[in-house]
Amino acid sequence: MSAPSVRRRRLGAELRALRERHGLKLDDVAGRMGHGWDGPRLSRVERAALGIKPDALAALLDIYAVADIGRRDVLMSLARDGARRGWWQTYRDIISPAYAELISLEADAKSLRSYQTLLVPGLLQTASYARASISAINMGSSTEQVNALVEVRMARQSVLSRPEPLEVWAIIHEAALRPAHADSTVMRDQCQRLLDLMDLPHVSIQIVPLTAPPHPGMAGPFTVLGFPESADLDVVLVEHLASALYVEDAADVSVYGSAFEHLRAHALPFDRSADLTARIKQEHS
Repeated sequence: MSAPSVRRRRLGAELRALRERHGLKLDDVAGRMGHGWDGPRLSRVERAALGIKPDALAALLDIYAVADIGRRDVLMSLARDGARRGWWQTYRDIISPAYAELISLEADAKSLRSYQTLLVPGLLQTASYARASISAINMGSSTEQVNALVEVRMARQSVLSRPEPLEVWAIIHEAALRPAHADSTVMRDQCQRLLDLMDLPHVSIQIVPLTAPPHPGMAGPFTVLGFPESADLDVVLVEHLASALYVEDAADVSVYGSAFEHLRAHALPFDRSADLTARIKQEHS
């Protein structure tokens, strides 16, 4: 049996919080849900051991007096869970469940805040940079697998051009733009890509200079995905070489949010970040 997805866990936690906020017991709510519902079944939904259909979720939200349309839409989106088929399902043989989860979450997120130390964030990469980094990290992958992973990374970037684009705030350490043995043409084009993205109203990019004092980002890179209507549904992704950790506890997510705010203060302002990126681009010429 597969583990419940991040989406299902976030929905279950939110439903439990709503129920407890109203001082209701599981059996009380199940009794109002009607035929087929009981306390144990509702408990399984809250524990993410069981999914929930849209009509049943709508009934629950009525019981919990959730009238805000935007909030209901967000929770309905979470209920679609990882079982929904997106374009990324075509690549299910080469991408991990955690990566598929990330793509699914990006599709529904309103904002993404990322801190990277040695890599440009995937949503901001050129195809050539993506190919070089994927080849280096995915040791032993065939050319066909690398090509497919590059396709996935480029397809992910559609969230930046959708009708309501993902709001991205990326903080990148200067070291990521100065790799010692990188191809100069690849890095020059990547720097230009960042400069082009800086002109978009929904993309904010700051550079942490090599001279920055000690900061929380020294613990490593992370990504905070934010969702409309409720910060309680935000989730943090921490990636490792062979695994990925999703941080979902609200208190822990808040720690990463605070760390990102500190990093904003340590990073260069937008204009100086652009100037530094342009200078590094020239160095790669």
